[in-house]
Amino acid sequence: MTENWAFLKEAKPFIQENFQAAGFEKPTAIQEKTAEWITEKRDVIAESPTGTGKTLAYVLPLLNKIDVNIKHPQVLILAPSRELVMQIFDVVQEFKQGSDIKAVSLIGGANIKKQQEKLKKHPNIVVATPGRVQELIKIKKLKMHEVKTIVLDEADQLLVPEHMKTIQAIIKSTLKERQILCFSATLKEETVQLIKEMTSEPEVLKIARSEEEAQKVGHYYLLCDQRDKVKLLQKLSRLEDMQALVFVRDITNLSIYAEKLAYHHVDLGVLHSEAKKAERAVILKSFEQREFPLLLATDIAARGIDIDDLPYVIHADMPNEEGYIHRSGRTGRAGKEGAVISLVTPQEQSMLKKMAKKLNLSLEEIVYKQGQLHLAEKQYKN
Repeated sequence: MTENWAFLKEAKPFIQENFQAAGFEKPTAIQEKTAEWITEKRDVIAESPTGTGKTLAYVLPLLNKIDVNIKHPQVLILAPSRELVMQIFDVVQEFKQGSDIKAVSLIGGANIKKQQEKLKKHPNIVVATPGRVQELIKIKKLKMHEVKTIVLDEADQLLVPEHMKTIQAIIKSTLKERQILCFSATLKEETVQLIKEMTSEPEVLKIARSEEEAQKVGHYYLLCDQRDKVKLLQKLSRLEDMQALVFVRDITNLSIYAEKLAYHHVDLGVLHSEAKKAERAVILKSFEQREFPLLLATDIAARGIDIDDLPYVIHADMPNEEGYIHRSGRTGRAGKEGAVISLVTPQEQSMLKKMAKKLNLSLEEIVYKQGQLHLAEKQYKN
């Protein structure tokens, strides 16, 4: 219960009210563990599975620290994709209700003049993609001298060679005594080392998905030849209550699958990183309203997408370990039930089994029979 959470007891009334209004009874593990550190201005490196409340873990304590009398940004939240920026921004908007805190979102591809107008309204919190922030700093439209905290959300995606210089330049433009918070579903050891060099004696936290939550997401695979994957997707799309985010390797494969499925009259949506922002928003909304059963996506395109009550994630192409965690985390969010189905060739089957063992996942084979999915009968060898 929330009365046992020291942070919330001492938080400003609007935060307490919004937390309860959102229907939360208690904090998640990451929220409980990091709130105190963030309040105490410590640097934090936190890894926690997708869907465990990472965004609120930093948003609540940061909202609590904002001084509305300071007319410059105090918090800068950076995220790798437009969707993730908008998603974080929505959370900030929801939980700042009842306060005078102002927030803006700044994304690449949007009109920079309009963004400059937004900045004239003196926001306290800026949620943005790194490239656009750097552009606005360069033209002296975004003042960084009052920024006390920088958040790197999905830090593993931000601290890659193509973003590294930008991120370092942004951090350099802020106060020397700044606080850096890094949150991600997966953090490689080398990423942690990179962050440690940028931070000052950070608190490092790694949270595994609780067993109770892990059991709510089933991990399954369907064995097939590569050429039969489209046929299988076609069959799966006809299942009752089917709503699945289908992951494919790259834009080339995305086009191939989409074309073949459309030829077989399968209703679907396609999400790739080259699509325009408005176009992507329309596709996502239609999918959320269940206007079609399958949404095909590449990994980059699906970063940061949060679809409530998504029952299925399908891996049409085998991901690596990190990809599997990120992709699969789109279902079973916030403790809800979900199923992850991998379509695998015999060769991919052995790779998947090794991966499941390493990730400590219980994996079961399923088969498609008479319009339904069934658990495969186990073959016992004498």
